[in-house]
Amino acid sequence: IIYNKLSDFLKQNGVKEIESLNCSFDVDLHDAVAKIQVDEDDKKGKIVEVLSKGYFLKDKVLRHSQVVVGE
Repeated sequence: IIYNKLSDFLKQNGVKEIESLNCSFDVDLHDAVAKIQVDEDDKKGKIVEVLSKGYFLKDKVLRHSQVVVGE
């Protein structure tokens, strides 16, 4: 119950999650923690794993996502 109330409160005040998985790597939104070899060409340069979620506060980055990028 507490988690749901906190989540709703944050959403009402403009905090939202940065969608990162399977998106292109963006230096302004993401921190690359590691690179990993991928077999598929369409996953190269894209995020294959999210280690730590990032968040926006309205239109500003509150915390960058920590991600693993396909190479």
